[in-house]
Amino acid sequence: QVQLEESGGGMVQPGGSLSLSCAASGNIFSTVNMGWYRQAPGKQRELVATRTSGGLTTYGLSVKGRSTISRDNAKHTVYLQITSLEPEDTAVYYCYAYINHLDTKIPAREYWGQGTQVTVSS
Repeated sequence: QVQLEESGGGMVQPGGSLSLSCAASGNIFSTVNMGWYRQAPGKQRELVATRTSGGLTTYGLSVKGRSTISRDNAKHTVYLQITSLEPEDTAVYYCYAYINHLDTKIPAREYWGQGTQVTVSS
């Protein structure tokens, strides 16, 4: 019932910055929580940052202090900017959303984007 459209990602040099965005569309009453997780090969998926519709933010330890998450509730879109990127930031980044549906008979649930590759390399 809900689709997550991710944009951004790609190749960036060490020390550079990257901006990602994710827009949710479909049967949405509210996007209770939205944000980004990432997963590197052989690693578990880890939190990057999330932001609730009420403005509560959570940052993963690895990016705390060099990342900023924001959102446009009207557009159901979340934005992420990470600075001072290093090779260790290389991973597939997945958009995450927890959705309350416009159709109240559909229980709230989480959705995941397809993922976008971020590669930090010279």
